[in-house]
Amino acid sequence: MNIYYIYFYLRTDGTPYYIGKGKGSRAYFKHGRRVAVPPKGLIIFPIINLTEEQAFSNEKDFIAWYGRKDLGTGILRNMTDGGEGSSNPSKETRRKISEAHKGKVLSEKARLDISKRNSNPSEETRRKMRKAHKHGQPNLGRTLSEETKRKMSESRKLYWISKKVIK
Repeated sequence: MNIYYIYFYLRTDGTPYYIGKGKGSRAYFKHGRRVAVPPKGLIIFPIINLTEEQAFSNEKDFIAWYGRKDLGTGILRNMTDGGEGSSNPSKETRRKISEAHKGKVLSEKARLDISKRNSNPSEETRRKMRKAHKHGQPNLGRTLSEETKRKMSESRKLYWISKKVIK
């Protein structure tokens, strides 16, 4: 079934910082990734209507093209070369993962870190978030440089060019 897509998380200058493969609403939620999910206006879908195999292949190609920061080869914060994993692991795989985590005890520091991450943000932080995302426009009230506008335009063109290729 062609229900998968490739998504890019973009910086405000229009350059990608994370590339992934997904289906449904995957692109809009963190799901354990180490990178922040940007506002909806900074998520693009350059290729849609793929099989899972096609999505894995395209994900690998895009990550190779842009390169990874951790390897010193590019601009992406992806921690793998892509193309791995499974959208629906077998019951046996799930059982093995469960067994591997049983009995693990987190240190006090790890528990405090998790608690801190999951605690409510301060009122000041919430105010800043509301202001930044007012009306679903993350750049509202900001003055963007001509260079930033140009990069965002180029990124959008890539998206629309890829949609024309699909159809």
